[in-house]
Amino acid sequence: MGGLSASDAFWAHLRTLCLDEFPCGAGSWNKSRFPQQKAKPRCRSGLQRASAVLHEELIPPTEETAETLTEFLKSLRSPWALPPDCSPEDQQLRELAVQDPQVIQDSFIFSYFKSLRIVNKGVTEIDADLLRFPNLEELILSANHICKINSANLPPTLKVLELCGNEVDSLKDLCASPPPELQHLGLGHNCHLGSSQEDFLTDAFWPNLVSLDLSYNNFTDLLCLLSKLWTLKKLRVLVLQGNPLALMPGYRGFTLDSLPKLCALDDGNITPDERHWFLGLSGNPELLQQEVEMVVTVGKIQGVPNPVISEELESSLESSVVTYNYYVTYEFAKGEEIDDGDNTKIPVSQNPTSTTLNAQIPPAGPDEAGSNEVAPLGVPDKLELPSETANVHSTLRKPWAETIECEYRKEHITKDLVALKSYLLAGTTVAIVEEKIVSWPVIVSPVETPSKKGKGKVEKGKPEKGGKDKGKEEKGKGEKGKPKDGGKGSGKKKKKSPSPELRSDPPILKILGSGHVNLESLLAGESLVATVCDFGVLITELRPQLSAVKEKDGKKGKNKDKKNKSGPESAATQKTTPPAKGNGRKQDSPRMTEVQITQPVPLTVEFQIQHLKWKSASEILIKPKVST
Repeated sequence: MGGLSASDAFWAHLRTLCLDEFPCGAGSWNKSRFPQQKAKPRCRSGLQRASAVLHEELIPPTEETAETLTEFLKSLRSPWALPPDCSPEDQQLRELAVQDPQVIQDSFIFSYFKSLRIVNKGVTEIDADLLRFPNLEELILSANHICKINSANLPPTLKVLELCGNEVDSLKDLCASPPPELQHLGLGHNCHLGSSQEDFLTDAFWPNLVSLDLSYNNFTDLLCLLSKLWTLKKLRVLVLQGNPLALMPGYRGFTLDSLPKLCALDDGNITPDERHWFLGLSGNPELLQQEVEMVVTVGKIQGVPNPVISEELESSLESSVVTYNYYVTYEFAKGEEIDDGDNTKIPVSQNPTSTTLNAQIPPAGPDEAGSNEVAPLGVPDKLELPSETANVHSTLRKPWAETIECEYRKEHITKDLVALKSYLLAGTTVAIVEEKIVSWPVIVSPVETPSKKGKGKVEKGKPEKGGKDKGKEEKGKGEKGKPKDGGKGSGKKKKKSPSPELRSDPPILKILGSGHVNLESLLAGESLVATVCDFGVLITELRPQLSAVKEKDGKKGKNKDKKNKSGPESAATQKTTPPAKGNGRKQDSPRMTEVQITQPVPLTVEFQIQHLKWKSASEILIKPKVST
């Protein structure tokens, strides 16, 4: 079985120290390898001191003093300086190789090291050669690929064992003959460790354990784990953050009350007030809820381009009716409890552009002509959250405004803690979507409505219609004496027609901006993530305004040409030209300054997600009484 053992990684690291190369080792450059007899300072006369100084000056240029060689090791700019990841023990060993290189032997090296730090070296095995270190107290093997831990190969003198960031899936081999004096055990970020290994976390295997790190694993049963950890009488520091069980609303309260001797939980000290708040909670295990509640709030949207400007330039009275709506989409973990009346979930078929981060914008219609083409902001592919692990939700549709108030708040309740942990690690994608709906007037065919045919014929016969109106006007004269008003009133009533029936095309969806929101802090114990997603400035916002200004300027130019071409009125127009020019400048200046001064606003949306937790035992113990 191929792989790198811990001892092989140690010897590879030892070779990087270059203990037998300049400026270390016993070479021609190190005169300390020559034994010198030290004279007594009291017997040395002035002549002897002068001869000693002369002897120092006569040293061959190929040799250096031990002090000079040590400076080569300590100077930060020296090419022989140690890399930053080396320990203080490595530096001391190199200095010793300069002062007394003959001591550097294998037996001395094994007894010299009390701490070994082998991090991210690709180690896959803890071999028996580690037993050659008789004084080893600390062994750090983080960020490697260790699957199984053979406790028979661990030195019995170990007090610290750090295996964070490995691939450990079982503690059975480690607990076969564990180090009896072990005080710290680090097993964080071993994703395969779960509730099936709780039986190995008792006082029978770790009688002297003071600190235990189980962070970012897959422990889900809080009550069972606390019952095992309660047997560790010397346990003072416990790290459980990042596990699915740490997402429960009563996780911290139950842990504090179940382990009264604990001093620190999840990298935070435990205060007496905090213990008092959750006093007596462990005596009511039936109150522990596995349901996790998270509240998502979406606030204001700003920086959305005004779509009406471009539509006014292209639409006419008889053209289609175009409406724009805007909403925000985000993803939440699957497995949540969804109410029957919940309409915030978007089916994949309705909004395909919002299910993935690399969604393509639907092709623009002929009336868009690429004027408002805004591509979604690029998001790395590794952050893409597939639809199998998340549901897409959206806010209510809102019409355009300079500041769109979403006023959205939704409570998500889920019992699937493992899926929720995966969701928080991956984060969510927030996107602003533009929904364009084109409606057309319904054209009724004459075959379907024969009654309207007659009306059409009567409309063609305009003289007859006029004759009838005249008769009505004469009657109005005889009765009211106001023929004109009566005629006009009747004409107005006939001109009124019901609003035409409209038929809407399928909505055209366009992602104006999308971005990733990191939610790992919620998994680490934070209760709130609030951010303003900034998608940048949509540059296409100024194009319709500039085109409108150009059209108005072109029309004004044509009118001026017509006035100059007119013959008899040219003198009069020339007289009135100066004030007209002055007025023209006043009219043009605000319009031009409006285009120049208007600064584009970046497209932003306010997004926050809150993890609801128990703040005290009283609010939980009172709830059942209130409900009854």
